Amino acid sequence: MGKEKFVYNIHTLRYEKVEETRKERIMRILGFLSAALVAGGLFTLVIWELFPSPKEKAVRRELEQMKVQYAALNEQLARMDKVLANLQDRDASVHRMLFGMDPIDPDVWNGGTGGHQSYSEIVNYSGTGQLIKATREKADRLQRQIKLQSESLDTIIALAKEREKMLASIPSIKPVQPDKLSRKVTLLSGFGYRIHPIYKVRKLHTGIDFGAPRGTPIQATGDGTVVKVEHKRTGYGNSVVIDHGYGYQSRYGHMQRIDVKVGQKVKKGQKIGLVGSTGTSTAPHCHYEIIYKGQKINPIQYCMDGLSPEEYEELVKMAETANHSFD
Repeated sequence: MGKEKFVYNIHTLRYEKVEETRKERIMRILGFLSAALVAGGLFTLVIWELFPSPKEKAVRRELEQMKVQYAALNEQLARMDKVLANLQDRDASVHRMLFGMDPIDPDVWNGGTGGHQSYSEIVNYSGTGQLIKATREKADRLQRQIKLQSESLDTIIALAKEREKMLASIPSIKPVQPDKLSRKVTLLSGFGYRIHPIYKVRKLHTGIDFGAPRGTPIQATGDGTVVKVEHKRTGYGNSVVIDHGYGYQSRYGHMQRIDVKVGQKVKKGQKIGLVGSTGTSTAPHCHYEIIYKGQKINPIQYCMDGLSPEEYEELVKMAETANHSFD
């Protein structure tokens, strides 16, 4: 039997038994249960904090390890950032010095990615949101810069290949093989006004005459395509014209024999015929011309192979000396 409760009634001047309503009974029970639940929850939290379960211990160890790995990841991203910055500086130097073009625009290189909502699903994480957002931003920036650098290197490779092609094409060697040419260049008539050997008048000589024995191989002075082959009794005699691209052509005259045909692709150093004395010529030699954008220019600047600086200086002096030409 429950404990009964009495209250003194001042009107009746006697003690009366208190009857608890059903609602009051329910509220009392609910209050008790609520207090018990709160007390139990607090007790459980204290127990979990002071005495974690093996599973909780494993989770905590994993979280600590993740913190260590996360710090290492950020250090690695920082190192990658420095390496990429150094690579970009070297890339800019290559562009400026070798190819004469502007490097990557700094505003493009340092520009951001995405928008304000790019990391909206992250920043709401309490405690870690801003940290993860900063790391994601750094990784996205590195990814974008790597893509820019890759495209820049592709450009450099394309430019290098084109430059390599251009260097191979522009005439840069003598038409007569060095071992067959007089190293003392005593048998040479250069570009400029000369006394014509047949007409005995002062006339512009539009090339260089390389004296060499009849039958000496003549070589293409650069990569190109044969655009003209002539067989004449006067003038250049048997001659070949090669188009090297980039505005350059080369002509080889007075040949004894021609070994190429129109439309044929030739490489620098490839034999195209033999030294002769055909056409208007007084001795076996190769008359060599350089035509740049339709104008005949002095070939001496395009004959730098196989000579020491002293010999090249002598070659230039001999080419500038007014004398008789061979044609």
